[in-house]
Amino acid sequence: MSISIPYVISGISIILLVIYGADVIAGGTTAGNGFLPFNAMTRGMVFGFPPVILSIVAFFMSKKPPYKGLGIMLVITGALIMIGGTMSISSALKSENSARLIGEGGSLIVVGVIIAALGAIKIKKSQVSVS
Repeated sequence: MSISIPYVISGISIILLVIYGADVIAGGTTAGNGFLPFNAMTRGMVFGFPPVILSIVAFFMSKKPPYKGLGIMLVITGALIMIGGTMSISSALKSENSARLIGEGGSLIVVGVIIAALGAIKIKKSQVSVS
């Protein structure tokens, strides 16, 4: 496995999501109480939205060689996004903004499924081309 731009982009996505999740866990899901001095919207725009875009870019950048490792990284990214969506829904049940938060969590789960599916496609294509 050689290091290429799609791998680097996907790695950055995973790192951003791990930082985001660690901040949410450290702050008890309350924005601004973690180790990042951001409100919920800023934190999501800086550490949540870019991994989605970067994952899609990494998927479409990798064309020719079999990118099984990239597929695995995309599945991990999708799983992290789905976990975030699940956490959002579970915290929404205790909130006064529950309808909005459940909608956001549900959309995160859908986005995570899409990215994980892109990863599965990469894995499948790499197995077909290797055989």
